[in-house]
Amino acid sequence: MGKTLGFGIPLLQRLVPPAERPAATAEGEAADRSRDIPQALVVVPTRELCVQVATDLSDAGRHLGVRVAAIYGGRAYEPQLAALRRGVDVVVGTPGRLLDLAEQRHLALGRVRTLVLDEADEMLDLGFLPDVERIMRMLPAERHTMLFSATMPGPIIALSRAFLTRPTHIRAEESGQGSIHELTRQLVYRAHAMDKLELLSRMLQADGRGLTMIFARTKRTVQRVADDLAERGFAVAAVHGDLGQGAREQALRAFRSGKIDVLVATDVAARGIDVTDVTHVVNYQCPEDEKTYIHRIGRTGRAGKEGVAVTLVDWDEMARWKMISDELGLGMPEPAETYSTSDHLYGDLDIPTTVSGRLPLARRTRAGLDAEYVDIQGDVGGSRRDRGRHRGARHADDVATPVRKRRARTRSRGGVPLAGREAPQADPGDAAPVEATASAGPAAPPADGEVVRRRRRRRSGGARSGGADTAPDAPARAAGDSAPDAAAS
Repeated sequence: MGKTLGFGIPLLQRLVPPAERPAATAEGEAADRSRDIPQALVVVPTRELCVQVATDLSDAGRHLGVRVAAIYGGRAYEPQLAALRRGVDVVVGTPGRLLDLAEQRHLALGRVRTLVLDEADEMLDLGFLPDVERIMRMLPAERHTMLFSATMPGPIIALSRAFLTRPTHIRAEESGQGSIHELTRQLVYRAHAMDKLELLSRMLQADGRGLTMIFARTKRTVQRVADDLAERGFAVAAVHGDLGQGAREQALRAFRSGKIDVLVATDVAARGIDVTDVTHVVNYQCPEDEKTYIHRIGRTGRAGKEGVAVTLVDWDEMARWKMISDELGLGMPEPAETYSTSDHLYGDLDIPTTVSGRLPLARRTRAGLDAEYVDIQGDVGGSRRDRGRHRGARHADDVATPVRKRRARTRSRGGVPLAGREAPQADPGDAAPVEATASAGPAAPPADGEVVRRRRRRRSGGARSGGADTAPDAPARAAGDSAPDAAAS
């Protein structure tokens, strides 16, 4: 809605122009070093929002010579430290990584003249408020501070009173205006968990549907829904905390560029993420509270455009939804019971009655997630297995699993040294399963004096007679070892 430029333009105007900065002197580098210390700091709650704000500020200050750096977790330290050493004017970062670098004295905050706290209530919900307070104590007392928050709970009000001087409270809405934008059409259906995916597949084939965001509460649900939709032919990607940062940024880039048109995400993408032309938002699972509901459906109906918000409420979520409806005054405490075959579903969303649960081949025109590059170098988020199996990874060699070397045998299983037998050289790529090796043919005769162990029990569990045999008749018994069992049965 323009909030980034709302604080970004005043922030850029207050920066000291490059021509007025102190130049390097022959006496020392103190004057030159002061040119590289940040003059403005923007603190945001999520990594995706950090990248978005840093990109917007870089674009806005491109012709001013402004240097902007994004400092956030999930990535390696070295590139971010290199950017700080080269010099930076504006730092945009998440609280954890900012505090880490500041305490290690890699990030100097002594000359910050402008501070912006974006999505302060979200930082409170995520537990970042103590880190934010520690960061603010490192800043100069004389500075310009801007705090943006969708709601003003008690801890945020206390924070503003403690660290802001004579603050001015500005509400960016008209008197009596509701929390929900008038251009967002809201639909609520009571759906069964076993039918939600089929219902969702038909909703995604509605006439006029553009980019669509689907929200769920848990990471497992997000990944499962994304995988199921991909199997049904939709161009889809997932964004959640179990993915590496490179994969998360790849999904958002592909969504913004239109290579995919369905993004399944947890609430990490419900705050501040701005994607144009999002026509539909689907709450696959009922939100936890009214605040989460507002932020989820706020991804559509933006900048004067109309949008559709659909919420699927399961039977065990009815009490939670009634609370949200009553709190926001929606007047929909009892959603209509809806299945994938319900007639009113097709009429409400303009879904053709001929569609099925799979996207026809003729409509699979999106390039897909594989068409977008992924940068996993320095990616410290997610698991190595998830990053290595990523289909679009260009740096798969960076995540190869190291191969353990195989030790050469020096003794037989009976404990007899293998004198004169040269240990074979281990090849990491020629390890074969035991079953395949045994079925290749009879084993070579063992060395003289070698004792071969014999199975002491049958497959049925009964004890067998005898202990260990000598080597000469071992190959014959190995070839027909199961004959006594077959005869006994």
